[in-house]
Amino acid sequence: MNPRLEKQLNFSLEIDKEKNIFRQTHLSDFGRRENDAEHAWHMAVMAYVLREYSNEKIDISRVMLMCLIHDVVEIDAGDTYAYDEEGLKTQKAREDAAKERIFSLLPPDQKEEFIALFDEFEESETPEARFAHAMDNLQPLLLNNSNNGGDWREHRNTASQIYRRQSRTKWGSESLFEYSDRIIQENIAKGNLIDDSHDQD
Repeated sequence: MNPRLEKQLNFSLEIDKEKNIFRQTHLSDFGRRENDAEHAWHMAVMAYVLREYSNEKIDISRVMLMCLIHDVVEIDAGDTYAYDEEGLKTQKAREDAAKERIFSLLPPDQKEEFIALFDEFEESETPEARFAHAMDNLQPLLLNNSNNGGDWREHRNTASQIYRRQSRTKWGSESLFEYSDRIIQENIAKGNLIDDSHDQD
């Protein structure tokens, strides 16, 4: 077999393992927990549908590819819950090691391309990365809202935790942040999120 093709096919089979990495977020309407591949697919489609709400002009194909590969590293690193303070301390080291192993399965030029795209997403300094992060935040928010805040109630999440994460949504889309803000306020009112505003300075 063509050595380049063999590497590409090996990588293609390896990323199938992403379907076995389950997240804390449940599917809409109280479904089972979603896996990373479902999350990535959902984000990519949402990015295309919602692209008109980006704060800046974007290359939507680049955004969609970021969405599709941003969690591939979790095949090795595992899913780190967004509000797990201890897990977040080691997340970068775990994901850097995974990034090197998994993308090294590709031919060198594609390895370089995918690592650059992954790093661009993580650094959030381009319009495309900022909009991709908006999708990464909005997608689980929509699912949580459809589940009447079930995951937030299970983890006893506070409003300030959700707002800290959603600040990245604002970087990519002011319009979508406004929508997210309404969802958060509705879930505070329902008691699904702990209102810790009185604890803030």
